[in-house]
Amino acid sequence: MTTPTRIGLAGLAVMGQNLALNIAEKGFPISVYNRTTSKVDETVERAKKEGNLPVFGFHDPESFVHSIQKPRVIIMLVKAGAPVDQTIKTLSVYMEKGDCIIDGGNEWYENTERREKAMAELGLLYLGMGVSGGEEGARNGPSLMPGGSFEAYKHIEDILLKVAAQVPDSGPCVTYIGKGGSGNFVKMIHNGIEYGDMQLIAEAYDVLKSVGKLSNEELHKVFSEWNKGELLSFLIEITADIFKIKDDKGDGYLVDKVLDKTGMKGTGKWTVQQAAELSIAAPTIASSLDSRFLSGLKEERVEAAKVFKSSGVSDILSDQAVDKQKLVDDVRQALYASKICSYAQGMNLIRAKSVEKGWDLELGELARIWKGGCIIRAIFLDRIKKAYDRNAGLANLLVDPEFATEIVERQSAWRRVVCLAINAGISTPGMSSSLAYFDTYRRGRLPANLVQAQRDYFGAHTYERVDVPGAFHTEWFKLAKSSKI
Repeated sequence: MTTPTRIGLAGLAVMGQNLALNIAEKGFPISVYNRTTSKVDETVERAKKEGNLPVFGFHDPESFVHSIQKPRVIIMLVKAGAPVDQTIKTLSVYMEKGDCIIDGGNEWYENTERREKAMAELGLLYLGMGVSGGEEGARNGPSLMPGGSFEAYKHIEDILLKVAAQVPDSGPCVTYIGKGGSGNFVKMIHNGIEYGDMQLIAEAYDVLKSVGKLSNEELHKVFSEWNKGELLSFLIEITADIFKIKDDKGDGYLVDKVLDKTGMKGTGKWTVQQAAELSIAAPTIASSLDSRFLSGLKEERVEAAKVFKSSGVSDILSDQAVDKQKLVDDVRQALYASKICSYAQGMNLIRAKSVEKGWDLELGELARIWKGGCIIRAIFLDRIKKAYDRNAGLANLLVDPEFATEIVERQSAWRRVVCLAINAGISTPGMSSSLAYFDTYRRGRLPANLVQAQRDYFGAHTYERVDVPGAFHTEWFKLAKSSKI
């Protein structure tokens, strides 16, 4: 190779390899490097098979870096944490002032801010860029969330605009998110919303299967139909697909043979931790995380099932016949209303962190770039973008006039589904916590007055009054002893 390539990519696992091929297919010659050299050869071979794409492999970091045109731009797609620091150390010694490093992994946002400062001292530019869409998205068009050095973003903007997913009515699914670790933070919250979405869909499945007794064939038809309306989304689409896959190792359907134990990589946990740090209620997302924790207790749950079955508590407490069509419609409405709450919580988290850090993030623009490529892509996001277009300072998606009307229209079905599930012994933590979130948010007065009175009673924490300004403390114990009712 004599002509320098336009860009480099280090880290050729599934995401890195597919993103490299995507970049090359869009007309940008790319250099690739991986510590395990067989991955380099594998990527180059794939590039040949998939259209003789301009992918050039290197087995050592020095020749890799020097093969890229100046100012050099290198994307890293390696495991978060120490591997990122190690890769930066390996590559940066061969880089020059003005060159740029982009971390495309799911990294903790503060690590990105630390690295950006460290790179600036070396004269290097740095971006933390969330990449969503999985293997298919990386290859054919992901949603990209770059944050950090704006100068670095301008170095690579022409590539990102072509590599990102393209949505006909709203353009490429990429935008400069903002300063510091904002790109990684936004991707983290995206993943938290994804946790909530997946949990809500799983609960809809559980109610339809366990209470409605729908077969996998019926579930496939239901989810396929849902994917033509307001629930149209990537996750609903793949769920419909899952229900029709037969088991190639035996009779029946594959989904029924999958162990009910959910894995996780940490971004959902980070989202819930940030919710606590920012004092932002995110109960739907937290419930989805708790559900994953509980799913991991498979052996304990099996033993618990035996204990409670012997005590007279069966898996399904109600065997009464239900109207399947009515149940399907109710669950659809409950799922949609719950999703509104989940997305509202995610957007509130992003806004709160943006205010804290001075990032000045545009929530409507985030909804736009999530419309294609990413895991939570859905027609629903267009509604969210329009809500923020109508009112950029919207306090909560729930009070947007359109979403408020939709929730009111669906609340009866939502309540029926939650009550039915509770009476049948089916846990619906996502739908239930979403409903509780709505019911709490819509009330002008809560029982928090009693909690605050308790805090003042045992800890002299003081309280405010509804009728007189100021902070007050009452000697509740003395008054209680002397008072007669």
